Amino acid sequence: MPVQSLAELVRFVRRNSPFYAALYSGLPDHVTELTQLPVMPQTEFWQANTPRGNTLLTGPLDEAVVFKSGGTTGAPKFSFYTREEWHEFTTAFGAGLVDAGLRPGERVADLFYTGDLYASFTFILDALHRAPVANVRLPIGGAAPLASTVDTLEQFDVEVIAGTPTTFCSLAEYLQAEGRRLPRVTTLFFGGESIFSDQQRLLATAFPNARVASIGYAAVDAGLVGAAVPGGDPRLHRAFTPHTVVEILDEDSGEPVTRTGVPGRVVVTDLRRRLMPVLRYPVGDRAEWTCTTAGHFRILGRAEEGLRVGPVALHTQDVHDLVRSVDPAGRISGLQLVVRRWEGRDGLVLRLGSDLRDEELPELTAAVDKAFEAARPMYEAAVAAGHIHPMAVEWVRHADLAVNTRSGKLIRAVDERPHA
Repeated sequence: MPVQSLAELVRFVRRNSPFYAALYSGLPDHVTELTQLPVMPQTEFWQANTPRGNTLLTGPLDEAVVFKSGGTTGAPKFSFYTREEWHEFTTAFGAGLVDAGLRPGERVADLFYTGDLYASFTFILDALHRAPVANVRLPIGGAAPLASTVDTLEQFDVEVIAGTPTTFCSLAEYLQAEGRRLPRVTTLFFGGESIFSDQQRLLATAFPNARVASIGYAAVDAGLVGAAVPGGDPRLHRAFTPHTVVEILDEDSGEPVTRTGVPGRVVVTDLRRRLMPVLRYPVGDRAEWTCTTAGHFRILGRAEEGLRVGPVALHTQDVHDLVRSVDPAGRISGLQLVVRRWEGRDGLVLRLGSDLRDEELPELTAAVDKAFEAARPMYEAAVAAGHIHPMAVEWVRHADLAVNTRSGKLIRAVDERPHA
């Protein structure tokens, strides 16, 4: 499918998607610039994008692959790709793997997770299959026993491992405990979460000859975002031109950032997807341009749409809705999701603003804890596996909640990890 012009894509979605028809009802008949379109309101996007009664899709759901991204148990988020769209998605990403450092003939172990409608394992395996260089693919998966995974890596003299930093660290800790190393591994391609200096030190002990590099930047909902840029900084990526358009928007004005070194929120428009159109969709990350001519940008951490705590994705609005559900009286006057890193692991803090008396707090804390545990079992499973810290509730006065220094607006999600 050729890349569509923006004007043609907008005409198509207005004609075929009830959601987009309503969203764009006040726009001129002929739209030629992205800035004429509103930034996608994510809550409304996902309310329309449901398995039954879907008003966002541009046609019937009779040929597609379906995946699920993070969300509470009661509100999973589904993404849909036609056969042709998925082929183009994985082909473009596979070409980016070569830019990231995949070499002809390398043996690659796919340790991403599969099942339960999650996309990463299948996505990477298909991208490797469609990469423009020959490679040997070993679909091990992230849930395989560590002992058998290591045996397979050694038996096949694997050179490249693809997976999450959490999986790499579990593998490294196992190798350390066994007094073993995997010196034949030359590349650790990570994705799905950020990687930190303490993790890289651990990985160096188990994989002494391996470089740690981004496998690329994509999301099952937003699609293609950025191909890895070779070099020493794994946060650097380049836009997947012409497939998608990446914008970095000022966090206060919402205007596109055009200068290097200015942080903003990442918004992506996919010029090929038609079944589930993605136009000016907030990816959930902050970034800054490093070279506007080449389309190079550096990821700076999560934006207010959501956070990733270790391997667990959290949508900000989901957590806000959860807290509101256990506080119908409105005793909680403000909420911030705060992610921190200590003792080599991420942890989530729900910072709650209230003027309640101290003796009133334990009951409400327990209610929030119980609701979070019930709604986010994946978080609790990651805690049980030792990947992240348990969620903690932190009570503050409303005046002590973090606000934007320029606008004075409450910041919904705060990433306090050392991304530099």
